[in-house]
Amino acid sequence: MTPIYLSAQNPRWIPKTETDLQDAISNGLLEESHYLDLKEAPATKGDNKEAARDMASFAIDSGTLIIGIAEDKTNRTFSLAPQPLSGLAEKMEQIARSVCDPALTVLTSEIPSDADATQGYLVVHIPASPVSPHMVDGRYYGRGDKTKHILSDADVVRLHERRRSADRDALALLQEEIDNDPITGEHRRQAHLFLLAQPLAGPSDMLFELASGQNWNHNLALFINQVFTIELNSLLQGTDVSPSLQDAGNGFRRGDGAARASSNLGHGRIFIPTSGHFDEDSVNEDAIELQVHEDGGLRLYTSRFSDTLRNGSDEQLLFPAAAVNHTRRFLALVLIAAEHAGYFGNWSLALGATGLQGFRAYTQATFGIGPQARYDKATYTRATGTTWAELNNAPAATARRLVGPLLRALGVEEAYKTFLTD
Repeated sequence: MTPIYLSAQNPRWIPKTETDLQDAISNGLLEESHYLDLKEAPATKGDNKEAARDMASFAIDSGTLIIGIAEDKTNRTFSLAPQPLSGLAEKMEQIARSVCDPALTVLTSEIPSDADATQGYLVVHIPASPVSPHMVDGRYYGRGDKTKHILSDADVVRLHERRRSADRDALALLQEEIDNDPITGEHRRQAHLFLLAQPLAGPSDMLFELASGQNWNHNLALFINQVFTIELNSLLQGTDVSPSLQDAGNGFRRGDGAARASSNLGHGRIFIPTSGHFDEDSVNEDAIELQVHEDGGLRLYTSRFSDTLRNGSDEQLLFPAAAVNHTRRFLALVLIAAEHAGYFGNWSLALGATGLQGFRAYTQATFGIGPQARYDKATYTRATGTTWAELNNAPAATARRLVGPLLRALGVEEAYKTFLTD
């Protein structure tokens, strides 16, 4: 269960039972604040809108709603008011996704009543949203000391600038990866793809145990295999492009941690040319690497975001399926890394692709060359933020923010809609 912030003295309170809630009320610890609101279950359309406003206001700095607490406004006291639990969590999630704009992802947990397990309390945690502020009925909401309020235009501009600043930081890290591309010059023909994730508030040794220690290489191999599940393989069927992450079969130490990479990307990230698949006079450019940094950062690189087809043509075609597949698996790795480290904070993400200009798409979804849309720039970059809740419940929405504009520019977004829908 996600901890609830009560105060500086109680920053990580986790209620698990009805008694925990009653004790907090009795001790005067449970009161509405910048991070906490207490309510009975919404019963009308107006109540639903009010709950949406509450959740939207918390989405800026994070916060928690506890459903099942009654307030005596005259005496300023609270008391337990167990609510029917059947369908309540689903209802709150639906309100967050359908009434808030943009849609909001929340985490819920139930606390049954001792007297009747069908009744109880619902803890609704709203993480700080990477796309805040959020609107309800055309108005943006924020949170004051104890209550929500409509944000001024200046507040909205400031929050959007804060988000843009985080995106700029992610894009700067992405540019470092692009500048350090190990395959350049005479060996470079294909488009290359880069993915990056960086925790916003993680400790400097967040993934030390994964990236170091006696069994680091074996642990990284197990880490990668965790995103090749039956469920995810089935979901992404038809989007696999070689090389896959499972082809990153060799372990290497890197400056910020460790990596698993294909055999042609050796120590020092030096590219080792080998003969091409079908022509001994050509160079096999295909390489893939996953870096795990001790500070929690993850980096994925593949040099095969385009290739020529075996049809006699020398035209390089882009593989949008590779962007979709690698992004979905990469986000699954971010979630596993977060859970491994016990980190439930927010992440900055970025996706980049280089060497694109003039290329059009090959779509595995239709097994042929896509529309005649040729990409008109050499490089594509996109940054966004995400939360632990979104990685859990809406990873496709995160992936769509990263790759959607590129797919639209190539005219193939519809072909991959299924893979980018939660």
